[in-house]
Amino acid sequence: MEEVLSQVFGIWFLIGAALVFFMQAGFAMVEAGFTRAKNAGNIIMKNTMDFCLGTVAFLILGFSLLCGTGGSPWIGWGAHPLTDFATTDWSTFTFNLVFCATAATIVSGAMAERTKFISYCVYSFVISLLIYPIEAHWVWGPDGFLTAMGFHDFAGSAVIHFAGGICAFIGAAMLGARIGKFDADGKPHGIPGHNIVIGALGVFILWFGWYGFNGAAAKSGVQLATIFATTTVAPALAACAVMVFTWLRYGKPDVSMTLNGALAGLVAVTAGCDAVNVFGACVIGIVAGLICCFMVWLLDYKLHVDDPVGAVAVHFANGLWGTIAVGLFACGTETMPEAAGLFYGGGWDQLLVQLFGLLCIGVWTAVTIFITFYLIKKTIGLRVTPHEEIMGLDKEEHGLESAYAGFTMATEMSPYAPIQVDVPKKDSVVVDVEDAVPVRMKDGTGAFSQVTIITKPDRFEALKKELDQIGIGGMTVANVMGMGVQKGQTTYYRGAEVESKLLPKMKVEIVVSEVPVQKVVDAARKALYTGSIGDGKIFVYDVENVIRISSGETGKEALQYAK
Repeated sequence: MEEVLSQVFGIWFLIGAALVFFMQAGFAMVEAGFTRAKNAGNIIMKNTMDFCLGTVAFLILGFSLLCGTGGSPWIGWGAHPLTDFATTDWSTFTFNLVFCATAATIVSGAMAERTKFISYCVYSFVISLLIYPIEAHWVWGPDGFLTAMGFHDFAGSAVIHFAGGICAFIGAAMLGARIGKFDADGKPHGIPGHNIVIGALGVFILWFGWYGFNGAAAKSGVQLATIFATTTVAPALAACAVMVFTWLRYGKPDVSMTLNGALAGLVAVTAGCDAVNVFGACVIGIVAGLICCFMVWLLDYKLHVDDPVGAVAVHFANGLWGTIAVGLFACGTETMPEAAGLFYGGGWDQLLVQLFGLLCIGVWTAVTIFITFYLIKKTIGLRVTPHEEIMGLDKEEHGLESAYAGFTMATEMSPYAPIQVDVPKKDSVVVDVEDAVPVRMKDGTGAFSQVTIITKPDRFEALKKELDQIGIGGMTVANVMGMGVQKGQTTYYRGAEVESKLLPKMKVEIVVSEVPVQKVVDAARKALYTGSIGDGKIFVYDVENVIRISSGETGKEALQYAK
């Protein structure tokens, strides 16, 4: 039976490695969705190449530094997967390789939209070649000194996420913010991602893959079930915490922040997924979500470090928190039979060891990645030119006109469904109708008039209903973009105000002769008025003549249609 179980969990170990590899797709989708469309191809390329380049680096040196048995507690040595096929443990190689790629790809999101592709390739290669394998050896190597001291990081809150988050923070700080992220006074502006749906898909892919990330090393059914439970509960509670916080803080629940919250909970529970109970996972998740919100605010408003996808808040901050949480909530499980957490009577020992381990990993990672970025910056350069950044990295770095060639990237303008025309209540009126729906009319003597109405998309059906009632049978409608003096209402993205931008509008054009212009204007005002600034505008012009193409009729006859 022991042999059968050994084979079963050996196979599960490799299945878990495959799940972790699939997380590369999740990281790619999150990063692409949370950034702008003009850089989507560049992001897909980066997330592909950090795994491929990481494989080369891991084959050459990384695997030996991490898993070699001929070294010391500080560094591994003696494994040669390129030349020693027969005796290499390929399960261990594959499993550690996919984890190595995960550490490298964390950095990509924080430095997105303004990093040279060649520079990304270089530092990603160095992370997989040297930086990650050595600190991972201290915890997961055959004789790592941190493990010998009792340091516990079951699946990588410190080894992968904290380390990757440090690289992300230092890289983003040295690189500088995207053009337009901060104004002259340092105030941050939200730059919304172009496809939150893709970003959400990435989060679900990552969550799915995390069951392999945390559970692949399980050695029994009970341990695996415990890990699955904590890996489910923590991100769920973290997402709930972020949703409630952003709802209270900004008036509406923030979608991208809530998605980040789920990832924050996953990162935080990774270190102790086998050592905490479900209550501990709940607390870890709630705190992780709040830490994520705080860190996003701190980066934007105080440190002025531009992190487009929240990599620092998710991985650095919650890798740190999750590693510390082991020293607080380790309650006594199959992995750790005796409770080691401070809150479960384990004393301070485990907590102090966890803090020491974070210090060692943090110092090594920060020093080596700073040197790497500094050398890149002084040689080939880290950042693209302002022109390349504005035009988009897809075109400038890869010769790709668009990652969405053949698709129109457009905002849906109207629900095209009947809606009720609501008359504003007296206490909700901000401005009167003259200011909310102004009319610009030029007196003339022509027999025809054109009425052009600019309105919000959600009021179009109400407008069409009112025009139908006064006998308007024909109109031209177009989806347009526009911005009035008020520049739209203040909106927030990830806690930062979004700059005024062109907003979706509907443009309705009508030519009338027998129907009085004032009647059209009154009907439009009735349909569009809500009592708020920005309800729309009406323009009235003289028209010299009307000609129907099909029959050649002119004048009033051209406007008449058979019953």
